[in-house]
Amino acid sequence: MPQGRDVDERLLVEAAQKDPGRFADLYERNFDRVYAFVARRVRERETAEDLTSDVFHRALASLPRFEWRGAPFAAWLLRIAANAIADHSQRSAREKSLPEDGAPEPIVLKEVEHRARLYRSVDRLPADQKRVIRMRFGQEKSIREIARALKKTEGAVKQLQMRALKNLRARMSGTHG
Repeated sequence: MPQGRDVDERLLVEAAQKDPGRFADLYERNFDRVYAFVARRVRERETAEDLTSDVFHRALASLPRFEWRGAPFAAWLLRIAANAIADHSQRSAREKSLPEDGAPEPIVLKEVEHRARLYRSVDRLPADQKRVIRMRFGQEKSIREIARALKKTEGAVKQLQMRALKNLRARMSGTHG
């Protein structure tokens, strides 16, 4: 049963689903986190601002299809942000002109493909492992903060993180799934 902040957040989401005008509350509550997430991953401030705006635009458009699954609403927004960043990177790679020798720049495209594969692999992890990875690396929470949020011991969180990273390594190297 969700408690405290989770209940408040769930009520805000449900209100915004019924009345999109109420989305402003969710925007205000999550803007700083989403902007910080995006700004750490793109170089230009203007691009970070544009992408953050795009994230909330996409979120508002997709809100009727949002289903509460126990994870914080911010996790859904950060997933949208990660996809927006990947889309932006792909667009930027395509728009870049060819180098003087006429050869394409495979490194940028490979990095984008690698990240997209990584995001898909994280989505396929067991629920507890996925939650720990998203909180640890997406939200940059400490082991202690995650343990408190999940009501688990720090040792259990470390174990989940270790298993998740092992699964991701296996998936990314093509030896699993």
